[in-house]
Amino acid sequence: MPNRSNLIAAVAAIALVASCSDRKPAAYTGPYAKQVSEAVPAIENAVGLKFKKPPRVESRSKPQVREFVTRQITDPLAARQMAGMAAAYKRLGMIPDTLNLQKFLIDLLEEQIVGYYDPKTKVLYVVSDAPKETVGLTITHELVHALQDQYISLDSTQQIEGENDRQSAAQAVFEGQAVYEQVSAMLGGSNVAMNLPGGWDRVRDMIRDNQSSMPIFARSPTVIQETLIFPYLSGAEFVRNFKDRNPGKSVYNDMPVSTEQILHPTAFFGKRDAPTSVTLPPLTGATQTYQNTLGEFETRLFLFQHLKDQNNAVQGAAGWDGDRYVLFDTPQGQGIAWVTVWDSQADASEFFDLLGKVVAKRYGAASDSTVGAVVRNYSAGGRALQTSTTEISGRPVVLYVDVPAGASTAVIDINAVGLKQ
Repeated sequence: MPNRSNLIAAVAAIALVASCSDRKPAAYTGPYAKQVSEAVPAIENAVGLKFKKPPRVESRSKPQVREFVTRQITDPLAARQMAGMAAAYKRLGMIPDTLNLQKFLIDLLEEQIVGYYDPKTKVLYVVSDAPKETVGLTITHELVHALQDQYISLDSTQQIEGENDRQSAAQAVFEGQAVYEQVSAMLGGSNVAMNLPGGWDRVRDMIRDNQSSMPIFARSPTVIQETLIFPYLSGAEFVRNFKDRNPGKSVYNDMPVSTEQILHPTAFFGKRDAPTSVTLPPLTGATQTYQNTLGEFETRLFLFQHLKDQNNAVQGAAGWDGDRYVLFDTPQGQGIAWVTVWDSQADASEFFDLLGKVVAKRYGAASDSTVGAVVRNYSAGGRALQTSTTEISGRPVVLYVDVPAGASTAVIDINAVGLKQ
């Protein structure tokens, strides 16, 4: 799995402050023998699993890395998902309309990658001209992925279409475990939370402070920056919680299925809060082109993108319990409809009101509906928008529709939406 070197280096820079262990190397004679020999026993001790097969490590040039990244992103399934998600993010105002997301991500990942583990070849690759100070960190991190792949398929969740939130949760476990165990190994297997000065907030600050060394990352839209950082830091905190609460158990046997469960320990470790599955009915007067989910984390990013208020974004998304959006074509152009399910009527009402503020900020539009109305209509910037709140089988839901001017907002029969816990 690709290693975002600058992100991992930020974690490791803090960990090194507290690192004072002295390990005896195991026998390993392949490339980067010293780094691998030191890392393997430390990782096995930290994770509690043994390598079934000796890890393979090889060098790759920068052009070969770009070729690998390009191949991953242009794979038919990945390309289809990326095109749909890019169109959705643009329609939701989360990335610029002019951004070529596929090319941008290839450039971004080439900037970030110092090494990667490829589940298809079962080989850990290290960039041949990588800075010496980051090679050992990269090898340790990617060896965790190599170990993971011997016990669970790293590719399995990526083959599921239309389940972005579930994929993000799985990615947070894989990357979070690699970060946590990498740092734990550097600290001699000690508790990361107890020995990481400043904790994960300090790591996040360091990533922000180091943006000058990551020019492409620095100019990335918020949604791209945050979704890159999320699996490393929030995932590492989830893994810490799992190890503290379930000593000796494997997280692979009980994986989180939503970013809500990553973000809120009580949603996973307390009374399990499984997300509500949303099934959308056939559209009226429109042709579907793509479906997916945002999840609580990206709903938070959507609110922050437009409101620039972290408290409103966090609180407004906190009652999330499920969602699904659909992109579609109308005779007048592209539109999007987004159904969200909420834990309580109060949560739904809060999100409904925040949606009104989002539309006002983004389009400079005011609703033509009366205060307190459960359906609000807006018209501005060549778009027609409608937000509504209701209940389906006693569950509070909010519907957001954005279509070109002249197209009908009545594309979804809200009463025909299916919900399954």
